[in-house]
Amino acid sequence: MDQGTGTPDHRRTAVERAPAAGRRRTVRVAVATAVAALPLAAVLTVGSAAPLAPPLGACSGPDCPATWPPPNNGDFPGRDATINVFTGGDYTVNGRAAEAEGKIVALGDFTVDKSEGGGAYNAGVVGVGSRVVPPNGSDFLTVGGNVTMLPGNSLLIGGSDSQGQAFGNLRYAGTLTGTVAIDPTGQAIQDANAAAPYQSVLTQIEDVSACVGRATATGTVAVTMTEATFTGDGTSMKQVFNVTGSLGAAARQIGLVFNNIPAGATVVVNMLSDDANINTYTGTGLPGDPTTEMRSKLLWNFPTATSAQILGSAQFQGSVMAGNPAGTTTIAMPGMNGRVYLAGNLIQTGNGGYEIHSYPFDGDLPDCEVTPSPSPTSPTSSPTSPTASPTSPTASPTSPTASPTSPTASPTSPTASPTSPTASPTSPTASPTSPTSSPSSSSAAPTSHGPTSHGPGGHGSGSHGPTGHHPAPGKPGGGGGELPSTGAGNGPVVLGLAGVGLLGLGGLAVLAARRRGRHS
Repeated sequence: MDQGTGTPDHRRTAVERAPAAGRRRTVRVAVATAVAALPLAAVLTVGSAAPLAPPLGACSGPDCPATWPPPNNGDFPGRDATINVFTGGDYTVNGRAAEAEGKIVALGDFTVDKSEGGGAYNAGVVGVGSRVVPPNGSDFLTVGGNVTMLPGNSLLIGGSDSQGQAFGNLRYAGTLTGTVAIDPTGQAIQDANAAAPYQSVLTQIEDVSACVGRATATGTVAVTMTEATFTGDGTSMKQVFNVTGSLGAAARQIGLVFNNIPAGATVVVNMLSDDANINTYTGTGLPGDPTTEMRSKLLWNFPTATSAQILGSAQFQGSVMAGNPAGTTTIAMPGMNGRVYLAGNLIQTGNGGYEIHSYPFDGDLPDCEVTPSPSPTSPTSSPTSPTASPTSPTASPTSPTASPTSPTASPTSPTASPTSPTASPTSPTASPTSPTSSPSSSSAAPTSHGPTSHGPGGHGSGSHGPTGHHPAPGKPGGGGGELPSTGAGNGPVVLGLAGVGLLGLGGLAVLAARRRGRHS
């Protein structure tokens, strides 16, 4: 939601390359070649899943904010060096998707192919979000393959508030095609080893997602045609819910209700189907909304899905993890408020200016039980005692790498059942392997040009309020719904519609007239 507040004019750099036929390359380089380029903390030990190790999870760096504001277009409250969006495969933007906030890493290709003639896509800094941006001079967007802006599309990196600029780099391993505008003094840097420091992160996501997906449920889930109710045990500080179907259907959003959850508990919702979907109107991002209070400790985990979809009209709260490297996750929400960590591909789409906002995950995830593997020694040979041949240790059950026989499932043709329907996005989706070009020149010398989308201006068709809300049958007043309930105790809490919450406070609705940037 790149809404403006009259920020100072500034200049940015532009990088343009003519398209040329090329071969898609997914770079998987040994970590040792470039690990010194990024101070990654120790990778999560196989078999343990709590909490997420850097560069994933909680905010990192010296300028993390004490509190994270609701989606807004004010000054930057802090900086965050943690990855906010990670894809082990391709990152494809289509439909009318508009922005992704925070540090972004894609090990495959990054392609912007928006519908209706294209438009601008903002990366790193958005007009309306948490407004917590990466540190100046860091890599805002890292791509292990090719960066391709289809004709009519452009990529904008950086932004500003009333105090100054937020600027960072585009680092990519393959080729760059199309228009990229980078706020100074950020640069477009061609680096064949761009993805090398992040190969361990891919392994981490696969292991953690698989581990958490095997956790024993502590609560129950009841799904109806209008609502999914998650009832915890009231005591555990790690609440786990296992869903074997989907939440909602292609043309039917449902509400999400959480009961009997202790304050401060980590909440994991494991979506265990290979074709698993969520379609909901629950979530506003505003204070008093129960999912807002749960956000930093709420994880939606898709451990095996070849096709996962998160759809609806909400400011969806919580982080998302998908552990299948052959899977594709489609996100079509007005606002995704939390980390997005995928071992496979990401398609960001929607029929409005849909966005991913930067909010941390600092939950304490379930541990996996591990049977220690033997550590073979190197015995010395003896004429009377033949050298022992240590047995091959069995593979740790906590770190499987999924290898589904069908590499990807079409996210647009799921089947539905009355009790566990699956959803498909109503807006068009693109193949995660969008064509890319391979110009012979791999690096660019930026040139200056005038102010672009991060200055004051209209948003075009990108509506950032909740859109397309489908009221649940029997709700009072048809589409009115209820304001979020903040009831005390362990009684049921029915979460209100995103649209009602936004209109109730009024502030975010007004922001549409004050868009910080332009994208269409």
